[in-house]
Amino acid sequence: MKIAIFGSQEYDIESLNEANKKYSYDLTFFKAYLNEKTASLAKDFDAVCIFVQDTANKAVIDILAKEGVKTIALRCAGFNNVDLDSAKTNNISVVNVPAYSPHAVAEHAIGLILSLNRKIHHAYLRIRDGNFSLKGFLGFDLYGKTVGVVGTGKIGQETAKILKLGFGCKVIAADPYPNKSLEKEHKIEYVDLNVLLKNSDIISLHCPLTPQTKHMINKESIAKMKKGVMLINTSRGTLINTQEVIDALKSQQIGYLGLDVYEEETSLFYQDLSSSIITDDVFARLTTFPNVLITSHQGFFTKEALTTISNTTFENIEKISKNEKCENELTKK
Repeated sequence: MKIAIFGSQEYDIESLNEANKKYSYDLTFFKAYLNEKTASLAKDFDAVCIFVQDTANKAVIDILAKEGVKTIALRCAGFNNVDLDSAKTNNISVVNVPAYSPHAVAEHAIGLILSLNRKIHHAYLRIRDGNFSLKGFLGFDLYGKTVGVVGTGKIGQETAKILKLGFGCKVIAADPYPNKSLEKEHKIEYVDLNVLLKNSDIISLHCPLTPQTKHMINKESIAKMKKGVMLINTSRGTLINTQEVIDALKSQQIGYLGLDVYEEETSLFYQDLSSSIITDDVFARLTTFPNVLITSHQGFFTKEALTTISNTTFENIEKISKNEKCENELTKK
């Protein structure tokens, strides 16, 4: 089987080649992202493997189908970048990796909270300059604070448990599909989203990007939050209307912002642009705030997660190629 792997980074090549020892697939790695301009590279491949930066819209899928591709294998959980209806129409199976390491992303969210609260990223730089002043570093105890977790899938559940069991926070959650064990075993209360927004000192987003969740954080929802709230997003960038969040930072309605994702991250993240001029004015404005901490979609980036992603990706492809039942197929007929 021939597999075209788009958006390949060095760590992808290493982990996928290691997992491929079990299968001996014919792998071709492309550094380019999948889009309308690059889709023709998949000519004569049986499957394409893509990540969050790749695009598999109707136009791309039509090209893939014409080139003979039968499977699109996402090496991530989110699939908002894939037109599932077009895939079904073209008889292309789409599979994902729904649970690679919920601990990895949850722990990264906690890291953003701690760094923003205690100004660890600023302290590191200050000490390197020989400045040992504590001015401006006053934080707050996490213990007893109310944290709102929006979305309690596997990652949201782990985040909620860490905050409640590890830090003694009062955790409330909003999700149209409440997790019963989270309620019963960990006494985490599910509330209406508006109630969560009103009562939370910290809000952490862990929901998928859907038409319903797009720009769920906007000027209206921000107005319902406590003044000075901490907002964390390790899920999808477009959950947040970035310009309206910037306005809230300027008015100090939002007191802290931690992002591992960004609306227009495709043109920025996973690249070394240190010698380039960043032309995204919205992103550039975000970086000017001392109470904003941004990482480049690295929440998933642990050894354990990469291993699971690679193994599950090939397991998915193997099952689809043998017409076996695949629990991770998103285009079940």
